[in-house]
Amino acid sequence: MHLFKRFAAKDYDAALANIPVLDCGPTFRGERGALETLAAELRRACEEVGFFYVKNHGVPEDLIARTFEQSRRFHTLPEDEKLKVKINANNIGYMPLGQSLAKSSTVHKATKPNQNASFFFAHERSPEHPDVIKKTPLRGMNQWPENLAGFRETMLEYFKAVHALGERLLPPIAASLGLPLDFFTSYFTGETHANVRCLHYPPTRLGDNEFGTAPHTDNSFITFLARTEVPGLAVRLTSGEWVPPPLIDGTYLVNLGNFMKRWSNDRYLSTPHGVIVEGDADRYSVAFFFSPGIDKTIESMPTCVSADNPSKYPPALIGDLVREYYQVNFQDHIKR
Repeated sequence: MHLFKRFAAKDYDAALANIPVLDCGPTFRGERGALETLAAELRRACEEVGFFYVKNHGVPEDLIARTFEQSRRFHTLPEDEKLKVKINANNIGYMPLGQSLAKSSTVHKATKPNQNASFFFAHERSPEHPDVIKKTPLRGMNQWPENLAGFRETMLEYFKAVHALGERLLPPIAASLGLPLDFFTSYFTGETHANVRCLHYPPTRLGDNEFGTAPHTDNSFITFLARTEVPGLAVRLTSGEWVPPPLIDGTYLVNLGNFMKRWSNDRYLSTPHGVIVEGDADRYSVAFFFSPGIDKTIESMPTCVSADNPSKYPPALIGDLVREYYQVNFQDHIKR
């Protein structure tokens, strides 16, 4: 049996009732008292749900639309063309259908590969980039398809825009935790660990324990998700109920990842979610994973520990956490 399937109208109502919509506009415009209001709303969303929508986020809608257009162009290329940029050890490039398995998930025991194909890219680096020259793990060059005019340019424009959104949200997130507004600055100074995953879920007939993406939590600080009109995503509330977050025009659906959960000493949630797509329509989504640089070490935030609530986790290097995740979930499918 599937954990979630065939949602009814009441399930969408439950999602809307539980997943708040936060307005970033007043804070980003610098209006008096807006940051404090947004911080309080973030605190509730992060402690109680782990998911929220953001509106007036500053990423142009036409750019989002163009990004989806380019993603569709890529995924409809012949397979042999896409395999020319097959995913590598830096988790950059094309991952074919059925080539990932959520082995690290503590939410659900996945026994069958995810039924999606993905294209990953990150910061653009030239052959002269110091990390490229040194062959620093997780900091290689992007792989771009040939003869797909406008693809690279649009994807990098999108990367820059959503990365800037992540940076603008750092002070409100810090405030939500009772930390100085610049608490996260040093962790996100330099080259962050940020990457984009353009997902394609083809029309599928799924059997037992098969998913477009099996239930899991994200290995990130925070994730910004853009979706098309084809449904499929489900989120598990703290009650255990699975609900389908509906599309809300002009918003991003945002969720916290495992790095935030660890960093906040489990105060903030990393909420399970997954995708099941059945029917005749292709589904596309674009996930932007935003995290500190791989050379940054995180340990429980000072406002999240006390004599009665000591740290549950030792300090950890972001790069080690990323590599551990890749080795467990993608090791068999990444070209070495």
